[in-house]
Amino acid sequence: MFEKNPDTVKLVFKNYPLRSHKYARSAATAALAAGRQGKFWEFHDELFKIYKQINDEKITEIAEKLALDMPRFQSSIEDPAIRAIISKDAQEGVRIGIRGVPSVFINGKQIRGRRLQDFQRAIDQQLNK
Repeated sequence: MFEKNPDTVKLVFKNYPLRSHKYARSAATAALAAGRQGKFWEFHDELFKIYKQINDEKITEIAEKLALDMPRFQSSIEDPAIRAIISKDAQEGVRIGIRGVPSVFINGKQIRGRRLQDFQRAIDQQLNK
C-alpha cells in the first residue's frame, strides 16, 4: 500500500483505549512513551500480539525486551502530555463514532474491510476522484 502510493498515502495513528480493557490506557501510554525512544511501532506490535494478556508486568517486559532506557520510559509514562494526547485522540474517536479497534479511515471514510486489498481499493477510489 505504501510502496504503491509513496507520495499519496500518509498513515496517522490515533489512540482509542477501550473502556472494557482494564489496561488499554496503560498500553497506549506505554506505546507513546516508547515512541519517545523511537520504538512506538515495535511496542505497538508487541502489545497487539498479547492484547488479551496485557498488564503492568507485560508492559514492563516489552519495554525491557525492546531495550528501552527504563528510567526515561518511566518518566515518559508519567508525563501529563502523553495522557493529554490519549485523551484528545479518544475524544476524537467518540466524536467520529468509533466503536472498536482497530478502525481504519481513508480520507474521513471508515473502511470496513481489514485486508490490505480493501485498503488499496479505497485508496484507489479516492485517488480516482
